[in-house]
Amino acid sequence: MSRPTLPVLDHAAAAAAFVSDADRTEWHDAALWWIRQRRDTAVADVPDWEALRTHASAIKEHTLTHLASYLEQFERMARAKGLQVHWARDAAEHNAIVHRLLAEAGATRLVKSKSMLTEECQLNPYLEARGIAVVDTDLGERIVQLREEPPSHIVMPAIHLQTADVGATFHEHLGTPATLVDPVALTRAARADLRARFLAADATLTGANFAVAETGGFVVCTNEGNADLGMALAPLHIASIGIEKIIPTARDLPVFLRLLARSATGQPQTVYTSHVHGPREGQVVHIILVDNGRTAQLARPSYWRSLKCIRCGACLNTCPVYRRSGGHSYGTTVPGPIGSVLAPGFDLAAHASLPFASTLCGSCTAVCPVHVDLDAQLLAWRADVVQAGHGSSRTRQATRVATQLLQRPALARALTPVLRLALRVLPRAVTRALSGGWGRGRTVPMPAAESFHAWWRARSDHEH
Repeated sequence: MSRPTLPVLDHAAAAAAFVSDADRTEWHDAALWWIRQRRDTAVADVPDWEALRTHASAIKEHTLTHLASYLEQFERMARAKGLQVHWARDAAEHNAIVHRLLAEAGATRLVKSKSMLTEECQLNPYLEARGIAVVDTDLGERIVQLREEPPSHIVMPAIHLQTADVGATFHEHLGTPATLVDPVALTRAARADLRARFLAADATLTGANFAVAETGGFVVCTNEGNADLGMALAPLHIASIGIEKIIPTARDLPVFLRLLARSATGQPQTVYTSHVHGPREGQVVHIILVDNGRTAQLARPSYWRSLKCIRCGACLNTCPVYRRSGGHSYGTTVPGPIGSVLAPGFDLAAHASLPFASTLCGSCTAVCPVHVDLDAQLLAWRADVVQAGHGSSRTRQATRVATQLLQRPALARALTPVLRLALRVLPRAVTRALSGGWGRGRTVPMPAAESFHAWWRARSDHEH
């Protein structure tokens, strides 16, 4: 069953549709904040947490600055272990390789574990158009697949849905009772349906959380064991791996495993952490190393550090904009702050609104386990968007006025009392309208008793 390609959206307009359902917005916000709090509790139990983050960041930066040599080492070691390695420059090459491997094996039924890379490549509709039955086996992924929706979160794909939504979906597609909303019963229904599909599958496809150059092996982390079951049963295993998933040595792996689950869901570890170092007897394993824009991002001085991301979703869970606007409002495979940094690199014009989908509060940077400076990169993209002429007309006009004003300090000082008086006497409806979209959901603050300039001058006069 295919999923629709995410359309190019204006984030603010799409977010307005999500926010119009106040109840959904409230519980979506509360659910993600609860996970953020679980993360904080889990982090507090690790005394060397900050040192761990710094160490992980250094490993990633070293790897990215020597990426070519580590990729070559990984390929060499993987082949020595009997793993077959392929390279894909873009999504089209990746999808064609997957289809060729399935066709050569005579496979028509594929089970997949959660893989944002294959979402990025739009693999499901590509294969289904060629007669391959694709079943996503992660529970959240299966729910959104049945609903023909894209995932709304990179770790919790169905976080935008409540149990009543899931009950209605399973009633329509799996034949469960119409009134069934109990999470345990719904999970059992999904498990029964998926188990038969696992047993009937000709092939399985997984992603990988980490690929180790030193050993040529890769690691898959899940909480449901679905990837592990698929790998254990199917005679053909295909692993689609983004080239930024490489780490140098096996000694580096525990650093990231300690960070990943705690940052994602507040767990000490994922329930299942499977290491693949070669095919089991009677099985064939193929690895596809995928670029699809990653080397272009690596070449951008302001943004290459975004490739350090380990896809934990912590920046989504803490972002006040993501929590209140939902993942689908971003119109990208990876939503939230990290998605708003990555997407403009693919197509700046199409994703020009995303760098502005942030308060620049820095909460995303504060929780990132590998020190990606997300707020600084979002600010840099805003400048690039405006410089490339993709900003809104209102933004361009406001920027021009502010530039003219700030270049004339005397004029700015003369106008400041007028603006301060206007904020005090104008009706609130008028000041909200003048503040544009920013003011629609906020209370416009009253000005301070005196300007900063007056405060500073008085302080300087007093000290001298």
